[in-house]
Amino acid sequence: MIDNVLNRKFVGLANYCVLLKSSSFLTGCGNTLRFIAIFIPANLVLSFLIASALNKARYCADMLRMSFIAPLVIPVASVVAFWSLFFDSRGVLNQITGYFGSEAVDWLNSDKAIYCVVLLYIWKNAGYSMVMFLAGLQNIPAQYYEAAEIEGANAWDRFRHITAVYLSPTTFFIVIISIINSFKIFREIYLLAGSYPNRSIYTIQHYMNNMFHSLDYQKLTSASFLTVLVIYMFVVVLYSVERKVGRYIS
Repeated sequence: MIDNVLNRKFVGLANYCVLLKSSSFLTGCGNTLRFIAIFIPANLVLSFLIASALNKARYCADMLRMSFIAPLVIPVASVVAFWSLFFDSRGVLNQITGYFGSEAVDWLNSDKAIYCVVLLYIWKNAGYSMVMFLAGLQNIPAQYYEAAEIEGANAWDRFRHITAVYLSPTTFFIVIISIINSFKIFREIYLLAGSYPNRSIYTIQHYMNNMFHSLDYQKLTSASFLTVLVIYMFVVVLYSVERKVGRYIS
């Protein structure tokens, strides 16, 4: 709302108009939303499949659960060091693709870098979502499935009318947490590729970080406010949908 921290001249929405015309800001917003659009569905599907498998597992279930949760307690620097080696031009991924005749690719400096970051973040966070889904699955009474089988319901009908319905509160919670966590991806990307990474992984947090270092506090505060506003809108919309679903279940 002001032109700078010294003059403190009121300029209305001028800072936001300048911000919305910035190609760097728009690129960061687009990439952040793209990351959310890829990460959240992939994380939901994968963590649910793992939770379903573990819910039915008879052997080594506890050990498998711990193995999926382990990435949560590994320091970020160690995680980034491992994945940096994996995505390196002479790393494990290129060695695997090399067996099929593909040329080496510098993954983190290519347009596919966004998918590398998504893979890293899923590996790091799927364990938490899996635990939530597993707890939700174990709270669904077994007699519901037994009654459905007696009535002749197939697997899809049981999933649609029992599992999906009773897991909806858990799913909404995971989505909200995943959206919030998606705005924390800057730490991993910064350690992987620095302040100015490939265009495909330049996020809104990179923009704010660079504005901070250049002492452009007007753009920094404006971008921060818009980011908080977007997160708040996401949460409000999801909460409203969850309440409607909750009333439907009741």
